[in-house]
Amino acid sequence: MIARNILLLLLCSNVFLAAIATAPQTCPADASSGCGDNSSGEWEGEFFPGIPKIKYEGPSSKNPLSYKWYNADEEILGKKMKDWMRFSVAFWHTFRGTGSDPFGVQTKFWPWEDGTNSVAMAKRRMRANFEFLNKLGVDYWCFHDRDIAPDGKTLEESNANLDQVVALAKELQGKKIRPLWGTAQLFVHPRYMHGAATSSEVGVYAYAAAQVKKAIEVTHFLGGENYVFWGGREGYQTLLNTDMGREIDHLARFLQAAVAYKKKIGFNGTLLIEPKPQEPTKHQYDWDAATSIAFLQKYGLLEEFKLNIECNHATLSGHSCHHELETARINGLLGNIDANTGDPQIGWDTDQFLTDIGEATMVMLSVVRNGGIAPGGFNFDAKLRRESTDVEDLFIAHISGMDTMARGLRNVAKLIEDGSLAELVRKRYQSFDTEIGAQIEAGKADFEILEKKAMEWGEPKVPSAKQELAEMIFQSAL
Repeated sequence: MIARNILLLLLCSNVFLAAIATAPQTCPADASSGCGDNSSGEWEGEFFPGIPKIKYEGPSSKNPLSYKWYNADEEILGKKMKDWMRFSVAFWHTFRGTGSDPFGVQTKFWPWEDGTNSVAMAKRRMRANFEFLNKLGVDYWCFHDRDIAPDGKTLEESNANLDQVVALAKELQGKKIRPLWGTAQLFVHPRYMHGAATSSEVGVYAYAAAQVKKAIEVTHFLGGENYVFWGGREGYQTLLNTDMGREIDHLARFLQAAVAYKKKIGFNGTLLIEPKPQEPTKHQYDWDAATSIAFLQKYGLLEEFKLNIECNHATLSGHSCHHELETARINGLLGNIDANTGDPQIGWDTDQFLTDIGEATMVMLSVVRNGGIAPGGFNFDAKLRRESTDVEDLFIAHISGMDTMARGLRNVAKLIEDGSLAELVRKRYQSFDTEIGAQIEAGKADFEILEKKAMEWGEPKVPSAKQELAEMIFQSAL
Protein backbone atom coordinates (compact mmCIF):
# COMPACT_ATOMS: atom_id res chain seq x y z
CA MET A 1 0.00 0.00 0.00
CA ILE A 2 2.79 2.42 0.97
CA ALA A 3 4.73 1.60 -2.20
CA ARG A 4 1.63 2.19 -4.32
CA ASN A 5 1.04 5.61 -2.69
CA ILE A 6 4.66 6.61 -3.24
CA LEU A 7 4.39 5.57 -6.90
CA LEU A 8 1.16 7.55 -7.28
CA LEU A 9 2.79 10.61 -5.66
CA LEU A 10 5.76 10.42 -8.05
CA LEU A 11 3.42 10.09 -11.03
CA CYS A 12 1.43 13.19 -9.96
CA SER A 13 4.64 15.11 -9.38
CA ASN A 14 5.86 14.32 -12.89
CA VAL A 15 2.54 15.43 -14.39
CA PHE A 16 2.69 18.66 -12.40
CA LEU A 17 6.28 19.39 -13.47
CA ALA A 18 5.40 18.65 -17.10
CA ALA A 19 2.49 21.08 -16.91
CA ILE A 20 4.78 23.78 -15.58
CA ALA A 21 7.28 23.13 -18.36
CA THR A 22 4.65 23.43 -21.09
CA ALA A 23 2.72 26.39 -19.58
CA PRO A 24 2.96 29.67 -21.47
CA GLN A 25 5.62 32.02 -20.12
CA THR A 26 4.34 34.88 -17.98
CA CYS A 27 7.55 36.72 -17.14
CA PRO A 28 7.17 40.18 -15.70
CA ALA A 29 8.13 43.02 -18.03
CA ASP A 30 11.55 43.46 -16.44
CA ALA A 31 14.49 43.38 -18.81
CA SER A 32 16.92 42.93 -15.92
CA SER A 33 15.37 39.62 -14.87
CA GLY A 34 16.38 37.88 -18.09
CA CYS A 35 13.57 35.36 -17.73
CA GLY A 36 11.99 36.43 -20.99
CA ASP A 37 15.13 36.07 -23.11
CA ASN A 38 15.68 33.09 -25.38
CA SER A 39 18.84 32.01 -27.17
CA SER A 40 18.37 34.71 -29.81
CA GLY A 41 18.11 37.44 -27.20
CA GLU A 42 14.54 38.31 -28.13
CA TRP A 43 12.05 38.99 -25.37
CA GLU A 44 9.28 36.43 -25.00
CA GLY A 45 7.76 37.42 -21.69
CA GLU A 46 4.57 39.29 -20.84
CA PHE A 47 5.02 43.04 -20.88
CA PHE A 48 1.84 43.97 -19.04
CA PRO A 49 1.23 40.99 -16.70
CA GLY A 50 -1.06 42.87 -14.35
CA ILE A 51 -3.27 44.31 -17.09
CA PRO A 52 -6.27 42.30 -18.38
CA LYS A 53 -7.86 42.68 -21.80
CA ILE A 54 -9.82 45.94 -21.60
CA LYS A 55 -13.58 45.42 -21.82
CA TYR A 56 -16.68 47.62 -22.02
CA GLU A 57 -18.37 47.87 -18.60
CA GLY A 58 -20.65 50.88 -19.14
CA PRO A 59 -20.87 54.41 -17.67
CA SER A 60 -21.49 53.22 -14.12
CA SER A 61 -18.20 51.28 -13.91
CA LYS A 62 -15.55 52.54 -11.48
CA ASN A 63 -12.86 50.32 -12.95
CA PRO A 64 -10.18 52.56 -14.54
CA LEU A 65 -9.14 49.65 -16.76
CA SER A 66 -12.47 49.41 -18.56
CA TYR A 67 -14.40 51.28 -21.25
CA LYS A 68 -17.35 53.30 -20.01
CA TRP A 69 -18.54 54.73 -23.36
CA TYR A 70 -16.63 52.90 -26.11
CA ASN A 71 -18.43 49.68 -27.00
CA ALA A 72 -16.67 48.52 -30.16
CA ASP A 73 -19.48 46.47 -31.74
CA GLU A 74 -22.37 48.71 -30.71
CA GLU A 75 -24.10 50.29 -33.70
CA ILE A 76 -24.46 54.08 -33.71
CA LEU A 77 -25.91 55.96 -36.71
CA GLY A 78 -25.71 52.91 -38.93
CA LYS A 79 -22.13 51.83 -38.15
CA LYS A 80 -20.33 50.00 -35.40
CA MET A 81 -18.41 52.29 -33.11
CA LYS A 82 -15.12 50.66 -34.09
CA ASP A 83 -15.86 51.47 -37.74
CA TRP A 84 -16.55 55.14 -36.98
CA MET A 85 -13.39 55.41 -34.89
CA ARG A 86 -10.71 53.09 -36.33
CA PHE A 87 -8.49 53.86 -33.33
CA SER A 88 -4.72 53.69 -33.68
CA VAL A 89 -1.81 53.74 -31.20
CA ALA A 90 1.15 55.99 -32.03
CA PHE A 91 4.32 53.94 -31.56
CA TRP A 92 6.58 56.98 -31.07
CA HIS A 93 4.70 58.45 -28.12
CA THR A 94 3.62 55.19 -26.49
CA PHE A 95 6.86 53.22 -26.77
CA ARG A 96 9.52 55.87 -27.45
CA GLY A 97 8.21 58.70 -25.30
CA THR A 98 10.58 59.43 -22.43
CA GLY A 99 8.78 62.23 -20.60
CA SER A 100 11.50 64.73 -21.47
CA ASP A 101 10.57 68.32 -22.32
CA PRO A 102 12.51 71.50 -23.19
CA PHE A 103 13.36 71.93 -19.51
CA GLY A 104 13.91 68.40 -18.23
CA VAL A 105 15.33 64.99 -19.03
CA GLN A 106 13.77 61.53 -19.16
CA THR A 107 11.29 60.53 -16.44
CA LYS A 108 9.96 57.26 -17.90
CA PHE A 109 11.95 54.05 -17.54
CA TRP A 110 9.81 51.20 -18.81
CA PRO A 111 10.84 47.86 -17.28
CA TRP A 112 11.42 46.16 -20.64
CA GLU A 113 13.97 48.78 -21.77
CA ASP A 114 17.67 47.87 -21.48
CA GLY A 115 19.06 51.35 -22.20
CA THR A 116 20.17 50.59 -25.75
CA ASN A 117 18.86 51.46 -29.19
CA SER A 118 19.83 48.10 -30.65
CA VAL A 119 17.86 45.99 -33.11
CA ALA A 120 17.21 43.47 -30.30
CA MET A 121 15.72 46.24 -28.17
CA ALA A 122 13.65 47.43 -31.13
CA LYS A 123 12.21 43.93 -31.51
CA ARG A 124 11.39 43.83 -27.81
CA ARG A 125 9.50 47.13 -28.11
CA MET A 126 7.62 45.75 -31.09
CA ARG A 127 6.47 42.76 -29.06
CA ALA A 128 5.33 45.14 -26.32
CA ASN A 129 3.44 47.16 -28.94
CA PHE A 130 1.38 44.20 -30.10
CA GLU A 131 0.62 42.99 -26.59
CA PHE A 132 -0.58 46.53 -25.84
CA LEU A 133 -2.76 46.64 -28.98
CA ASN A 134 -4.31 43.27 -28.23
CA LYS A 135 -5.08 44.07 -24.61
CA LEU A 136 -6.49 47.48 -25.57
CA GLY A 137 -8.58 45.93 -28.35
CA VAL A 138 -7.22 48.27 -31.06
CA ASP A 139 -6.62 47.08 -34.63
CA TYR A 140 -4.30 49.84 -35.90
CA TRP A 141 -0.93 51.37 -35.12
CA CYS A 142 1.18 54.17 -36.63
CA PHE A 143 4.95 54.53 -36.85
CA HIS A 144 7.94 56.51 -38.05
CA ASP A 145 10.67 54.38 -39.63
CA ARG A 146 13.37 55.51 -37.18
CA ASP A 147 11.12 55.01 -34.15
CA ILE A 148 10.72 51.30 -34.76
CA ALA A 149 14.29 50.56 -35.90
CA PRO A 150 17.63 52.23 -35.12
CA ASP A 151 19.42 54.49 -37.55
CA GLY A 152 22.56 52.86 -38.93
CA LYS A 153 25.91 54.32 -39.92
CA THR A 154 24.86 54.10 -43.57
CA LEU A 155 21.55 54.12 -45.42
CA GLU A 156 22.09 50.44 -46.26
CA GLU A 157 22.54 49.57 -42.58
CA SER A 158 19.45 51.61 -41.60
CA ASN A 159 17.38 49.77 -44.21
CA ALA A 160 18.69 46.41 -42.99
CA ASN A 161 17.78 47.27 -39.39
CA LEU A 162 14.32 48.31 -40.49
CA ASP A 163 13.83 45.10 -42.49
CA GLN A 164 14.55 42.96 -39.41
CA VAL A 165 12.05 44.78 -37.21
CA VAL A 166 9.40 44.97 -39.93
CA ALA A 167 9.65 41.22 -40.53
CA LEU A 168 8.81 40.68 -36.85
CA ALA A 169 5.98 43.23 -36.99
CA LYS A 170 4.50 41.41 -40.00
CA GLU A 171 4.57 38.15 -38.04
CA LEU A 172 3.03 39.70 -34.91
CA GLN A 173 0.28 41.54 -36.80
CA GLY A 174 -1.47 38.38 -37.91
CA LYS A 175 -4.52 38.94 -40.09
CA LYS A 176 -6.32 41.49 -37.92
CA ILE A 177 -3.89 44.26 -36.99
CA ARG A 178 -2.20 46.58 -39.49
CA PRO A 179 -0.78 50.10 -39.69
CA LEU A 180 -3.25 52.93 -40.06
CA TRP A 181 -0.30 54.73 -41.57
CA GLY A 182 3.46 54.84 -41.72
CA THR A 183 5.86 57.70 -42.29
CA ALA A 184 9.54 58.61 -42.46
CA GLN A 185 11.21 60.58 -39.68
CA LEU A 186 12.77 63.47 -41.59
CA PHE A 187 13.40 65.92 -38.77
CA VAL A 188 15.47 64.45 -35.90
CA HIS A 189 18.82 63.71 -37.56
CA PRO A 190 21.25 66.66 -37.95
CA ARG A 191 21.27 66.16 -41.73
CA TYR A 192 17.72 67.54 -41.75
CA MET A 193 18.47 70.74 -39.84
CA HIS A 194 17.66 72.80 -42.98
CA GLY A 195 14.72 70.62 -43.91
CA ALA A 196 14.40 67.46 -46.02
CA ALA A 197 12.50 68.05 -49.25
CA THR A 198 13.14 71.79 -48.78
CA SER A 199 16.81 71.51 -47.78
CA SER A 200 19.28 73.79 -49.52
CA GLU A 201 21.53 70.73 -50.03
CA VAL A 202 20.78 68.37 -52.91
CA GLY A 203 22.46 65.49 -51.07
CA VAL A 204 19.98 65.82 -48.22
CA TYR A 205 17.09 65.97 -50.71
CA ALA A 206 18.28 62.71 -52.29
CA TYR A 207 18.78 61.01 -48.90
CA ALA A 208 15.27 62.04 -47.81
CA ALA A 209 13.84 60.65 -51.05
CA ALA A 210 15.59 57.33 -50.45
CA GLN A 211 14.30 57.21 -46.88
CA VAL A 212 10.71 57.92 -47.96
CA LYS A 213 11.00 55.32 -50.74
CA LYS A 214 11.88 52.69 -48.15
CA ALA A 215 9.19 53.86 -45.70
CA ILE A 216 6.49 53.60 -48.39
CA GLU A 217 7.71 50.11 -49.25
CA VAL A 218 7.58 49.06 -45.59
CA THR A 219 4.10 50.55 -45.09
CA HIS A 220 2.90 48.70 -48.19
CA PHE A 221 4.49 45.43 -47.00
CA LEU A 222 2.72 45.70 -43.63
CA GLY A 223 -0.66 46.38 -45.24
CA GLY A 224 -0.79 50.03 -44.19
CA GLU A 225 -3.87 51.93 -45.31
CA ASN A 226 -2.28 55.40 -45.53
CA TYR A 227 1.09 57.14 -45.66
CA VAL A 228 1.71 60.51 -43.98
CA PHE A 229 3.98 63.42 -44.85
CA TRP A 230 4.64 65.67 -41.87
CA GLY A 231 7.07 68.41 -42.85
CA GLY A 232 8.70 68.74 -39.44
CA ARG A 233 11.40 71.06 -40.75
CA GLU A 234 9.94 72.01 -44.13
CA GLY A 235 9.89 75.74 -43.55
CA TYR A 236 12.18 78.61 -42.63
CA GLN A 237 13.58 80.55 -39.69
CA THR A 238 14.17 83.76 -41.66
CA LEU A 239 13.46 84.87 -45.22
CA LEU A 240 16.78 86.73 -45.31
CA ASN A 241 18.60 83.55 -46.31
CA THR A 242 15.67 81.60 -47.82
CA ASP A 243 14.46 81.24 -51.40
CA MET A 244 10.87 80.39 -50.46
CA GLY A 245 9.63 79.90 -54.01
CA ARG A 246 12.42 77.48 -54.86
CA GLU A 247 11.95 75.49 -51.65
CA ILE A 248 8.20 75.10 -52.18
CA ASP A 249 8.82 74.01 -55.78
CA HIS A 250 11.28 71.38 -54.49
CA LEU A 251 8.70 70.14 -51.98
CA ALA A 252 6.15 69.75 -54.77
CA ARG A 253 8.60 67.79 -56.95
CA PHE A 254 9.34 65.54 -53.96
CA LEU A 255 5.66 64.77 -53.40
CA GLN A 256 5.07 64.23 -57.12
CA ALA A 257 7.90 61.68 -57.11
CA ALA A 258 6.32 59.97 -54.08
CA VAL A 259 3.01 59.68 -55.94
CA ALA A 260 4.77 58.14 -58.93
CA TYR A 261 6.60 55.61 -56.76
CA LYS A 262 3.47 54.69 -54.82
CA LYS A 263 1.75 53.83 -58.09
CA LYS A 264 4.79 51.98 -59.42
CA ILE A 265 4.84 49.51 -56.51
CA GLY A 266 1.04 49.12 -56.39
CA PHE A 267 0.51 50.77 -53.01
CA ASN A 268 -3.16 51.76 -52.89
CA GLY A 269 -3.05 53.58 -49.55
CA THR A 270 -4.00 57.24 -49.27
CA LEU A 271 -1.19 59.80 -49.13
CA LEU A 272 -1.77 62.37 -46.37
CA ILE A 273 -0.30 65.78 -45.60
CA GLU A 274 -0.32 66.86 -41.96
CA PRO A 275 -0.57 70.66 -41.53
CA LYS A 276 1.33 72.42 -38.76
CA PRO A 277 2.04 76.13 -38.43
CA GLN A 278 5.34 76.33 -36.56
CA GLU A 279 7.66 74.44 -34.20
CA PRO A 280 10.30 73.44 -34.83
CA THR A 281 10.67 75.95 -37.68
CA LYS A 282 9.42 79.50 -37.27
CA HIS A 283 7.10 79.14 -40.26
CA GLN A 284 6.26 75.82 -41.88
CA TYR A 285 5.00 75.63 -45.44
CA ASP A 286 1.95 73.50 -44.53
CA TRP A 287 0.69 76.08 -42.00
CA ASP A 288 -2.95 74.96 -41.89
CA ALA A 289 -5.56 73.10 -43.94
CA ALA A 290 -6.30 76.03 -46.26
CA THR A 291 -2.61 76.64 -46.97
CA SER A 292 -2.05 72.94 -47.67
CA ILE A 293 -5.06 72.79 -49.99
CA ALA A 294 -3.80 75.81 -51.94
CA PHE A 295 -0.39 74.13 -52.29
CA LEU A 296 -1.94 70.89 -53.56
CA GLN A 297 -4.09 72.80 -56.02
CA LYS A 298 -1.18 74.83 -57.39
CA TYR A 299 0.92 71.75 -58.09
CA GLY A 300 -1.84 69.50 -59.43
CA LEU A 301 -1.86 67.17 -56.43
CA LEU A 302 -5.46 67.55 -55.22
CA GLU A 303 -6.42 64.14 -56.57
CA GLU A 304 -3.44 62.43 -54.96
CA PHE A 305 -3.54 63.62 -51.35
CA LYS A 306 -5.85 64.15 -48.40
CA LEU A 307 -5.16 65.84 -45.08
CA ASN A 308 -4.27 64.40 -41.69
CA ILE A 309 -5.68 66.97 -39.26
CA GLU A 310 -4.07 67.13 -35.82
CA CYS A 311 -6.16 68.99 -33.27
CA ASN A 312 -3.19 70.46 -31.38
CA HIS A 313 -1.72 71.73 -34.66
CA ALA A 314 -5.06 73.37 -35.46
CA THR A 315 -5.03 75.43 -32.28
CA LEU A 316 -1.38 76.42 -32.80
CA SER A 317 -2.38 77.84 -36.19
CA GLY A 318 -5.07 79.98 -34.54
CA HIS A 319 -8.01 77.76 -35.50
CA SER A 320 -10.20 75.28 -33.67
CA CYS A 321 -9.89 71.60 -34.53
CA HIS A 322 -13.50 71.71 -35.77
CA HIS A 323 -12.61 74.54 -38.18
CA GLU A 324 -9.70 72.59 -39.67
CA LEU A 325 -11.79 69.44 -40.00
CA GLU A 326 -14.59 71.32 -41.72
CA THR A 327 -12.12 73.07 -44.05
CA ALA A 328 -10.74 69.68 -45.07
CA ARG A 329 -14.20 68.08 -45.25
CA ILE A 330 -15.92 70.63 -47.48
CA ASN A 331 -12.99 70.36 -49.89
CA GLY A 332 -13.27 66.57 -49.95
CA LEU A 333 -9.85 66.16 -48.33
CA LEU A 334 -10.53 64.91 -44.79
CA GLY A 335 -8.40 61.78 -44.59
CA ASN A 336 -7.35 61.15 -41.00
CA ILE A 337 -7.39 62.72 -37.52
CA ASP A 338 -4.58 62.86 -34.98
CA ALA A 339 -6.69 62.91 -31.82
CA ASN A 340 -4.97 65.11 -29.28
CA THR A 341 -5.16 68.56 -27.75
CA GLY A 342 -2.95 71.26 -26.32
CA ASP A 343 -2.96 73.33 -23.17
CA PRO A 344 -4.19 76.91 -23.68
CA GLN A 345 -1.71 78.10 -21.05
CA ILE A 346 1.30 76.47 -22.73
CA GLY A 347 2.60 77.76 -26.04
CA TRP A 348 3.98 74.63 -27.63
CA ASP A 349 2.65 71.35 -29.04
CA THR A 350 1.96 69.41 -25.84
CA ASP A 351 0.24 66.42 -27.50
CA GLN A 352 -2.19 65.67 -24.69
CA PHE A 353 -4.94 63.07 -24.89
CA LEU A 354 -8.21 64.75 -25.87
CA THR A 355 -10.60 64.49 -22.92
CA ASP A 356 -12.85 67.52 -23.53
CA ILE A 357 -16.30 66.10 -24.30
CA GLY A 358 -17.50 69.25 -26.04
CA GLU A 359 -14.52 69.33 -28.39
CA ALA A 360 -14.86 65.61 -29.06
CA THR A 361 -18.52 66.12 -29.98
CA MET A 362 -17.62 68.85 -32.49
CA VAL A 363 -14.91 66.61 -33.96
CA MET A 364 -17.41 63.80 -34.36
CA LEU A 365 -19.91 66.18 -36.01
CA SER A 366 -17.41 66.61 -38.84
CA VAL A 367 -16.70 62.88 -39.02
CA VAL A 368 -20.39 61.98 -39.18
CA ARG A 369 -21.07 64.66 -41.80
CA ASN A 370 -18.19 63.16 -43.77
CA GLY A 371 -19.77 59.71 -43.59
CA GLY A 372 -16.72 58.45 -41.66
CA ILE A 373 -13.04 58.79 -42.48
CA ALA A 374 -12.03 55.29 -43.63
CA PRO A 375 -9.43 54.35 -44.75
CA GLY A 376 -8.29 56.91 -42.19
CA GLY A 377 -9.07 56.82 -38.51
CA PHE A 378 -8.23 58.33 -35.13
CA ASN A 379 -4.55 58.09 -34.30
CA PHE A 380 -3.65 58.93 -30.71
CA ASP A 381 -0.73 61.21 -31.47
CA ALA A 382 -0.66 61.89 -27.74
CA LYS A 383 1.69 61.16 -24.88
CA LEU A 384 1.55 60.70 -21.14
CA ARG A 385 2.25 63.73 -19.02
CA ARG A 386 5.82 63.99 -17.78
CA GLU A 387 4.69 63.12 -14.26
CA SER A 388 2.83 59.92 -15.27
CA THR A 389 5.36 57.11 -15.04
CA ASP A 390 3.47 53.85 -14.39
CA VAL A 391 2.99 51.26 -17.15
CA GLU A 392 -0.69 51.24 -16.19
CA ASP A 393 -0.87 54.93 -17.16
CA LEU A 394 -0.38 53.97 -20.84
CA PHE A 395 -3.66 52.06 -20.72
CA ILE A 396 -5.55 54.63 -18.67
CA ALA A 397 -4.60 57.44 -21.07
CA HIS A 398 -5.77 55.54 -24.16
CA ILE A 399 -8.96 54.33 -22.47
CA SER A 400 -9.79 57.90 -21.50
CA GLY A 401 -9.13 59.16 -25.03
CA MET A 402 -11.20 56.40 -26.63
CA ASP A 403 -14.09 56.90 -24.20
CA THR A 404 -14.06 60.65 -24.87
CA MET A 405 -14.35 60.20 -28.64
CA ALA A 406 -17.03 57.53 -28.16
CA ARG A 407 -18.99 59.88 -25.95
CA GLY A 408 -18.67 62.55 -28.63
CA LEU A 409 -20.18 60.14 -31.17
CA ARG A 410 -23.06 59.34 -28.83
CA ASN A 411 -23.70 63.06 -28.38
CA VAL A 412 -23.82 63.60 -32.14
CA ALA A 413 -26.41 60.84 -32.36
CA LYS A 414 -28.48 62.73 -29.77
CA LEU A 415 -28.20 65.97 -31.76
CA ILE A 416 -29.26 64.26 -34.98
CA GLU A 417 -32.16 62.48 -33.30
CA ASP A 418 -33.36 65.72 -31.69
CA GLY A 419 -33.00 67.66 -34.96
CA SER A 420 -33.21 71.10 -33.33
CA LEU A 421 -29.72 72.21 -34.26
CA ALA A 422 -30.08 71.14 -37.90
CA GLU A 423 -33.44 72.91 -38.08
CA LEU A 424 -31.94 76.09 -36.63
CA VAL A 425 -29.27 76.08 -39.33
CA ARG A 426 -31.83 75.31 -42.06
CA LYS A 427 -34.01 78.23 -41.02
CA ARG A 428 -31.05 80.59 -40.92
CA TYR A 429 -30.37 80.03 -44.63
CA GLN A 430 -33.95 79.50 -45.80
CA SER A 431 -33.98 82.72 -47.83
CA PHE A 432 -31.64 80.96 -50.26
CA ASP A 433 -34.23 78.19 -50.71
CA THR A 434 -36.17 80.57 -52.98
CA GLU A 435 -36.04 80.88 -56.75
CA ILE A 436 -33.52 83.73 -56.70
CA GLY A 437 -31.46 81.93 -54.05
CA ALA A 438 -31.26 78.86 -56.25
CA GLN A 439 -30.14 81.05 -59.17
CA ILE A 440 -27.36 82.54 -57.03
CA GLU A 441 -26.13 79.15 -55.88
CA ALA A 442 -26.21 77.86 -59.45
CA GLY A 443 -24.13 80.84 -60.61
CA LYS A 444 -26.96 82.17 -62.81
CA ALA A 445 -27.70 85.46 -61.04
CA ASP A 446 -25.57 88.31 -62.39
CA PHE A 447 -25.20 91.76 -60.81
CA GLU A 448 -27.93 93.29 -63.00
CA ILE A 449 -30.49 90.71 -61.79
CA LEU A 450 -29.42 91.19 -58.18
CA GLU A 451 -29.58 94.96 -58.47
CA LYS A 452 -33.20 94.74 -59.68
CA LYS A 453 -34.10 92.51 -56.74
CA ALA A 454 -32.39 94.83 -54.28
CA MET A 455 -34.42 97.80 -55.59
CA GLU A 456 -37.62 95.75 -55.55
CA TRP A 457 -37.15 94.51 -51.97
CA GLY A 458 -35.74 97.65 -50.41
CA GLU A 459 -33.78 97.55 -47.15
CA PRO A 460 -33.41 93.86 -46.14
CA LYS A 461 -34.59 92.64 -42.75
CA VAL A 462 -31.83 90.68 -41.00
CA PRO A 463 -33.07 88.12 -38.45
CA SER A 464 -31.23 86.87 -35.36
CA ALA A 465 -28.59 84.16 -35.77
CA LYS A 466 -29.79 82.52 -32.52
CA GLN A 467 -26.22 81.80 -31.46
CA GLU A 468 -27.05 81.34 -27.79
CA LEU A 469 -29.87 78.95 -28.70
CA ALA A 470 -27.49 76.94 -30.87
CA GLU A 471 -25.05 76.72 -27.97
CA MET A 472 -27.84 75.74 -25.59
CA ILE A 473 -28.97 72.93 -27.90
CA PHE A 474 -25.37 71.74 -28.27
CA GLN A 475 -24.70 71.80 -24.55
CA SER A 476 -27.90 69.90 -23.83
CA ALA A 477 -26.52 66.95 -25.77
CA LEU A 478 -23.45 66.77 -23.56
